[in-house]
Amino acid sequence: MRRLKATSTTDVYARVALLGFVTGLRSLTPLALLAVEARRGGFASDTGQPLSLLQSPWTQAGLVAAAVGELVGDKLPSAPSRLDPLPLLERLIMGAITGAAVTHEAGLSIVAGGGIGVAAAAAGSIAGNRFRALAGRLTGLPDLPVALVEDAAALGLGSFATQQL
Repeated sequence: MRRLKATSTTDVYARVALLGFVTGLRSLTPLALLAVEARRGGFASDTGQPLSLLQSPWTQAGLVAAAVGELVGDKLPSAPSRLDPLPLLERLIMGAITGAAVTHEAGLSIVAGGGIGVAAAAAGSIAGNRFRALAGRLTGLPDLPVALVEDAAALGLGSFATQQL
């Protein structure tokens, strides 16, 4: 019973992988983007379906505020590395939740969705960490402009993944 607009199983899993990768870059951005899409009527309105829970204006406001807070907090010198155990664990959990929710909504395996979300979040965490370090070294730019490029990439990729889901 397909409840998403995505056209194929492969499309759903590819979008889950992309959302998982974005979770590795910015852990709350995918759920915030899914909440925005849900408020636009992008998902089933069946009560109890994971993504339908994101249709609440309170849920959307909370997730967007938390995602913005993360975008700001990431730039602070006191922010821990995303590869430290607790931040990495959070990203992996968020990747699993996002992947499982999207695949459940599509009528696909939540185990597969969660697994793809975890693996992609791990890849995104490592890639984002390496990108920030390498871009800073190669360009000589301070961390802030490089971090803003990463923010833009996370928002752009996440938006693409949630559109027409």
